[in-house]
Amino acid sequence: MTPPVNLSQPPKVDGACRAPLRWLFALHCMVCGEAGQDGRDLCRACCAALPWQGPACLCCALPLPSPDTCGACLQKPPPVTQAHAVFDYAFPLDRLLPRLKFHRDFASGRVLAQAMADHCAPLTQPDALLPLPLHRGRLRRRGYDQALELARPLARALDLPLATDLLERAKSTSAQSRLEADARQRNLRGAFRVIPSVSLPAHIVLVDDVMTTGATLHAAARVLLAAGAQRVDAWVCARVA
Repeated sequence: MTPPVNLSQPPKVDGACRAPLRWLFALHCMVCGEAGQDGRDLCRACCAALPWQGPACLCCALPLPSPDTCGACLQKPPPVTQAHAVFDYAFPLDRLLPRLKFHRDFASGRVLAQAMADHCAPLTQPDALLPLPLHRGRLRRRGYDQALELARPLARALDLPLATDLLERAKSTSAQSRLEADARQRNLRGAFRVIPSVSLPAHIVLVDDVMTTGATLHAAARVLLAAGAQRVDAWVCARVA
């Protein structure tokens, strides 16, 4: 009599089968479908063709001829000390990020987090990474936080503490993408609060998927600084020019 198969345990694979299994489950590029390279769901050609950001303002991550501080940030310094974006928000990032944000495409998130880790490794490392939190109502509807899906593997790759219990979204706000710049500022008043009785690290990096005007990141940074953080930076996957 054939013994029953235990579906709760993965099958044991001997050495002779490992190579065929590696071929069977080989990574494929999520952009073009060719074989992935360097342990990623992305081929080398598509990786090179991604809209990697060039020189930019050190404070707001807007493109500049050379790394510097733009005139707007010199005139009115933002609450974040530095902001860094890995990509410009252009094709195919404008397809990959929405796949993560709205369609549970965690493979896209994994690839983008790997790119963020490569880009952010040389930067000044913080005491903790803090994914920008969603309001609990939006988190309930979506089922996951895209900023956390980027921050978790990023923290693991850079061996940094991941802080998910420092800051919360205190009120539900309208989607920032639907608002003009002034309305974005009003929309975010009182949007964040530091969780009571927590001790804030001195240097915190906020992690998010897309930076448009920076209003959301700035609102969170102001709250953290007012509560005792000494420095807040922002690391984002993509910057809208």
